Amino acid sequence: MSPLNLAERLGRDEFPAQVYHRHYLHVPGALPAPGELITWDEVNGIVATHRLDPPRLRLSADGEMLPQYRYSTPVVTRRQTVWQRLHPAELHQRLSEGASLVIDAVDELHPAVGRAAMELEQWLRTGVQANLYASWTAREGFGIHWDDHDVVVAQVDGSKRWKIYGPTRTAPMFKDTQEPAPPPEKPLTEIVMRAGDLLYLPRGWWHSVAASEGERSLHLTFGLQTTTGAQLLSWLSEDLRRHDVLRLDLPVHASPQDRADYLERLKKEVAAALKDPGVLARYMAARDADDVTRMRPSLPYIGSVPALPELRVRLTTARAHCADTDNGVTFRACSNEWDMAPAAGPLLRRLISAVPDAVTLGELAATAGVSLEDTAMLVTELVHGQAAAVEGGGA
Repeated sequence: MSPLNLAERLGRDEFPAQVYHRHYLHVPGALPAPGELITWDEVNGIVATHRLDPPRLRLSADGEMLPQYRYSTPVVTRRQTVWQRLHPAELHQRLSEGASLVIDAVDELHPAVGRAAMELEQWLRTGVQANLYASWTAREGFGIHWDDHDVVVAQVDGSKRWKIYGPTRTAPMFKDTQEPAPPPEKPLTEIVMRAGDLLYLPRGWWHSVAASEGERSLHLTFGLQTTTGAQLLSWLSEDLRRHDVLRLDLPVHASPQDRADYLERLKKEVAAALKDPGVLARYMAARDADDVTRMRPSLPYIGSVPALPELRVRLTTARAHCADTDNGVTFRACSNEWDMAPAAGPLLRRLISAVPDAVTLGELAATAGVSLEDTAMLVTELVHGQAAAVEGGGA
């Protein structure tokens, strides 16, 4: 089991069947080596080598974002562009006063965190973004709040106290018809997260977090994208445009009877689509195929991928699909679709099973029982479609 495989640590099959979207789950000591996710030295490196303007990198205290000038100064380049130079001493001072450090989408900046995020994406079939939070005092960075997405929290270093109050509205959304009612005065439970602990919290659950245990805290929050009925209906409205009643202008100037007839025809098509037992599977397959969150270039190979057995190939999505057809296989990934010969099936499935890892070109050729040259041609097609990336191009 991979030390970073959060799916195994959360319970694999039992988690979606019994916990996911239902209630919180605390798993003490789930990660025996939490530093394999990220270390303080690596955090320092990210802050020092990337120009991360707010809100990508920000300081927060009492639910408010601190002005950037309180820990950085503007620098004007000779090309008259402006960037903010972070001052470590001022940053340290703000953090010692109780601000929390936040880095959004750290999975895009750190390979190990990105790997963990991709594992979650493949397991739960949804997009994942990992944010980093660091605190040094008991002062709360965000107050009592709720998130519009589920989260998996990994405590990397130190400890942090979580007060969990529970939900006051079923599955609230970012774009909703009303706000949840205020949380109760007393929390449902209090959990002290220590290094190596995992916590799952469904969206809409009120909570507050503070490094109140007398030590610093470093944790990662993996936010899970929602997949709701509202999104299904939005996709269905696009899919149903093949029926003329969906394409017709609304009969706003027609008689009441004509309006009623139109609505009846519309209802008939929508009801028929929702009666299809495969509609959810079709929607999820379409959603998976459109995932383009982790695309990457394959430099120096800007044309064809050379037939070099040591080159490494990896998919740029954790949610690719490969299905058998009468004439071969269909592969869907990164908003593209390929119809390929039957021999491509083992190769494509090997790439999918390897996510988030890479597979050598030589291994792919051997798996499929095809030549290295044919394998390189197929991989070239995937690279041009942004569904795969090649590594190992040398200096």
